Amino acid sequence: MSTDATFGVNRRTFIAGAAMAAVAAPSIVRAQAAALKVGVMLPRSGFFAQSGQSCHRGALAAPKVLADLGYKVELVHIDTESSADIARTQAERAINDGVHCLVGAFESGHTLAIAQVAEQRQVPLICNIAAAPQITEQGYKYLVRNFQTGGALVTNGLRLVKDISAATKVDFKSAVFLHANDTFGTAQRQAMDALFPKLNMPFPLVESIAYDPKAQDLSVEVTKLRSLNPDLVLVVSRAGDAIKLVRDMVRQRFEPKAIISPGAPGLYDEEFYQAVGPLADYLMFNLPWVNPKSDMTQALEASFKQANPNHRFAVDCFNAGFTFEAILVAADAHKRAGATDGPTLMDAIRKTNIEKHVMIGGPIQFDEKGNNPNIGSAAVQNRNRTPTVVLPAEVAVEAPVLPMPSWQGRK
Repeated sequence: MSTDATFGVNRRTFIAGAAMAAVAAPSIVRAQAAALKVGVMLPRSGFFAQSGQSCHRGALAAPKVLADLGYKVELVHIDTESSADIARTQAERAINDGVHCLVGAFESGHTLAIAQVAEQRQVPLICNIAAAPQITEQGYKYLVRNFQTGGALVTNGLRLVKDISAATKVDFKSAVFLHANDTFGTAQRQAMDALFPKLNMPFPLVESIAYDPKAQDLSVEVTKLRSLNPDLVLVVSRAGDAIKLVRDMVRQRFEPKAIISPGAPGLYDEEFYQAVGPLADYLMFNLPWVNPKSDMTQALEASFKQANPNHRFAVDCFNAGFTFEAILVAADAHKRAGATDGPTLMDAIRKTNIEKHVMIGGPIQFDEKGNNPNIGSAAVQNRNRTPTVVLPAEVAVEAPVLPMPSWQGRK
């Protein structure tokens, strides 16, 4: 009897104590606010390595800025090796190793692969850079994207082409769209086909030309460009194929009035500048860009210089800025939620409203699909092998220059 009675008292005491602990647990977690463990997934080797490493440098600069803002974040750096299959496997491994949130993955195909894993495991994924529209059309509940869709990139990019024409008083009679046939380039082609007729552009788009970014050269495509003879070439490329494009244009002496990307990387990468030198100047790209007048941009640039002394923030700022902001979204949500479990953290992410940040545009917020509708775009022109904002006027550093000077005689 005494044994049973004693067991009964201990059991009741244990249950009561457990109940009290369960009630107290949330406040304890909130008070401690353990560091958020973020897996930063980027293609730091392989085909997309140049851009992935540029994003990575932004991640390396993030901790100091975030710490100064009062956030507690631990970053786990993960290489997707420019492979969607490896990205998927690495996402599974990172979650098994205890990351609370994923950030990435620069390339749209990688991002889609990671999104499937994140959804299954109920771990938030914050896209730093990835424009393919289908990313936020799948109904994923554990994904947001702090980046423009391919359609928004093209729409804003083409509108800025009109502004560039007005500012330089250079009219275009015709244009050709040249694009890589990868996931991103194909999505941009679909957006261009759908949107160009609706935007009342003052010139015709006479043809779209797809190419393999892994081809040895683009001589065939440039020969076709020459036969069409547009005075505006709209291009969606990466650094490697942008190098081939410029070299083949120079060899074939094809000189349009302007080469403008309506929303793509490649023309501003250090690899591109190093390979083509002064031939990179005067090419333009219309993209979301860092706001040089933002206090947080200046703080990120200072931290970037300390973390990456051999690299230029002016060149890396697009990749670095969006990667930093993705981590900022995670850190801000964690601070508000006071928890690291997936559902609670994701709920806080969807309620994000960050007014002070790095990129041009309004507050970081997310709509019902997980897109940020407030991101703006700028016209940026290479000047002395440095990306230079030329429009809109309120953030411009210099005025745009068109037509492009001849390839010959560049210094």
